[in-house]
Amino acid sequence: MHCPYCAVSTTRKRAKKTELGSAPFFCPTCRHIFHERTNTPFNFLEYPTDLVLLVVLWRLRSKLSLRDLADMFFERGFAFTHETVRVWEARFAPLIAEQLRTKRRGQAGTSWYEDETDVKVNGTWCYLYRAIDREGNVVDSLLSEKQDMAAAKRFFRQAVVVVGHVPEQVTTDGHTSYPRAIRETMGNHITHRTNKYLNNLNASKLIMRHKLVTERDACQVQKDSQYDEADRQESGVRCRSAS
Repeated sequence: MHCPYCAVSTTRKRAKKTELGSAPFFCPTCRHIFHERTNTPFNFLEYPTDLVLLVVLWRLRSKLSLRDLADMFFERGFAFTHETVRVWEARFAPLIAEQLRTKRRGQAGTSWYEDETDVKVNGTWCYLYRAIDREGNVVDSLLSEKQDMAAAKRFFRQAVVVVGHVPEQVTTDGHTSYPRAIRETMGNHITHRTNKYLNNLNASKLIMRHKLVTERDACQVQKDSQYDEADRQESGVRCRSAS
C-alpha cells in the first residue's frame, strides 16, 4: 500500500488490526503509521466501513426511515442515532452513486431503450430518465425537475460519458424532445425508434433498483428542509402511537 504522506510503496503491514478492523501500515521512509482509511472519506469514522456502507445502502434501496435504521442496527449491537444516519447518507451516497457509474463504463451494448417516468423524491415530484440496453444492463438514470429538451440532452450526454460510447440505436417512448436531443448530443447517424411497443418498459424497471442511489446524487430538491419536515411528522406519529 502506498504511503498517503510520502507516496512511497515500500510500506510494511502490521499484524495487529485496529479496533475497527482496519489493517495498520508503517512507512520506513517518513516513519508514519497509517491505516487503510487514512486520507479517505471514511477516516475518523467510529464504525466499520462496511457497516456504514450497509446503512447507507439500505437507506437508499428500501423505504426505511432514519429512525428505523437506527433501531434495526441497535438490535444488532450497534448504537447510533438517526442523525448519524442522515450525515452518513449525505456524505457517502454520492460516493456510491459515482462508484456505480464507474462500474457501468463499457458494460452497456449498442442498442438502448429509454423512457421517463415521474417519481416523488422527499415529497417533490421529479422526472426520472432511465435507459437500459438490449440485455437489460443499466445504461444510466437521471432525475430532473422538468421534462424538457434541456433535461433530455443532459441525460444523453451523461449516459455517453458514463458508458464510454454512443449507441447505434435508441428506442424511446415518442416524447417530442428526443429526436432533436439525440441528434445534437450523439449525432445524426443514430437510429431512433419511437414506438412504445418496441420500448422494453418491463425491462426498464430494473433501473428502479438503482435509481435511489443516483437520485440522492443527481437531484437535491429541498433536501434538508424536507428531511426535517419528515422527521417532525414521524416524531408526531410516534408520539400519537405511544399515547
